[in-house]
Amino acid sequence: MSQPDLSPQYRSLRGYLSPRYWPTWIALGLMKLVAHLPFPVQMFAGKVLGIASYHIARQRRHICEVNLRLCFPELSDEERKKLVRKTFVSNGIGLIEIAIAWHREPEEYRNRVTTSGLENLEEALAKGKGVLLLCAHFTTIEFCAFLFSLSYKMDVTYRGNKNPLFDAAMWNGRVRHYPAVHDRKDIRGAMRSLKQGHILWYAPDQDYGAKHSVFVPFFGNQAATITATSRFAGFNDSAVVFYSHYRNKDNTGYHLNFSPALENYPTGDQEQDAITINEIVEEAIRKQPDQYLWLHKRFKTQAAGKSARPY
Repeated sequence: MSQPDLSPQYRSLRGYLSPRYWPTWIALGLMKLVAHLPFPVQMFAGKVLGIASYHIARQRRHICEVNLRLCFPELSDEERKKLVRKTFVSNGIGLIEIAIAWHREPEEYRNRVTTSGLENLEEALAKGKGVLLLCAHFTTIEFCAFLFSLSYKMDVTYRGNKNPLFDAAMWNGRVRHYPAVHDRKDIRGAMRSLKQGHILWYAPDQDYGAKHSVFVPFFGNQAATITATSRFAGFNDSAVVFYSHYRNKDNTGYHLNFSPALENYPTGDQEQDAITINEIVEEAIRKQPDQYLWLHKRFKTQAAGKSARPY
């Protein structure tokens, strides 16, 4: 499938020249520079960045420690400390991968990718009802969405950044590869993608607050879990396929996997549907726990209120 002309969708960055945006411009310039380094150098830079952030970003380290203590109570203190450090290294590499995804072309990385289960996606897509491609917030999320375009095109959802310059740069980095980019609040746009028979990328595994969420287990802990997943799937009777992606342990490549389409989903029971999604995400995380985004406050929203937050 040929790449559509996306140039009209690009956002101008010329309106962000005031001094308050200079630090962001410097960061964006560094991202572009890093994106064109040799791949082994990029991976090394990601490791260094991750180790540095482990020592500097104390608040994020605390969040990571709390999440891992809640989700992996069977680990010893020493095992958990090692996992926290590995998580930060993985996050550092993930930041480098974002820079690559925004400035390079996926074809350049084809020889670093192995894929399994692509026939499941093809079968789901052949039904003509659109495919809800579920994903989770692994540190490889941006890069493996980028690699996905080696096989198919997909529409994506995203959460805007509070920094308007960075948000515009993020938008521009993504519309290079995806026919449609929807803000996560643009429900109509997302449903339109499914109605048109497109693949819609969607990651429902973060804490977006109590509204439109139910409290169901995630690694044995009650977590606010959004219910939009089942509504999206039921809107056009779209197949739901889970897309898992991992960085190889030696950091030389990536493996992409597509599950068979979920059976009997949605059920009409929002809580049960949310439990099903959380169980799928859990299973994927357990295969490579250090590559999950544990720096996010997954248990921030509590049914008992703010006083019950574990952070």
